[in-house]
Amino acid sequence: MPTHASPDAVEGHQGHHPPGNLGRRIALRREELGLSRKEAACRAGMASSYLQYLEEQPTAAPGVSTLLRLAGALETTVLELTGGDVDLPPGLGQAGGHPNFTELSIRECRDLLRTHGVGRLAVPTESGPVIVPVNYGVVGGSIVFRTAPEAVPSQAADSQVAFEVDRIDGSFSQGWSVLVCGHARTVTDPDSVRRLEEQAYSTPWAGGQRDLWIRIDPHRITGRRITV
Repeated sequence: MPTHASPDAVEGHQGHHPPGNLGRRIALRREELGLSRKEAACRAGMASSYLQYLEEQPTAAPGVSTLLRLAGALETTVLELTGGDVDLPPGLGQAGGHPNFTELSIRECRDLLRTHGVGRLAVPTESGPVIVPVNYGVVGGSIVFRTAPEAVPSQAADSQVAFEVDRIDGSFSQGWSVLVCGHARTVTDPDSVRRLEEQAYSTPWAGGQRDLWIRIDPHRITGRRITV
């Protein structure tokens, strides 16, 4: 099981995050594990109605023992559930015992890419390569994202680029990563732009006017996974 924070640490972190953050984090972690609310509640030894309350009620303030049970049931830590690690880089934990390193198949890589989210784009610029995060989607096997004409990601157009997504589980010192290498180009056809807007998973988190669509057509996809 993961190492949990002490009760004092738990209480210290609870007061630093807006109401409702806990519920969203619980629901997101549960969905990442593919657990129904009933299954997660059973793991944590609580009624599914109470778990629903925690996920949906912004003012819910469970005690330390409840947070510890939830963290164990969701294979994470109290620190992660309460958002206490949001300003920390992933992977601070020690390496796990007897790690197993495996290469992912193309199909596994594509399945992981389709989960959407935030990826890292390596862009060639006049001063050298720059890596920036972008909200992305997958349409027709290609990586798509939108940006602003003056933003760094826009410099990917008409270039060979690299794009990476990963998931780091600091509780167990394991995770996966997928790397895509391909050619990036702007999407200007009005019908294509309209279809992308209709299928977009999310608007860019950075906000503002970001209407320039860029598509990366992969020519190589590789991936790896570390389990303990």
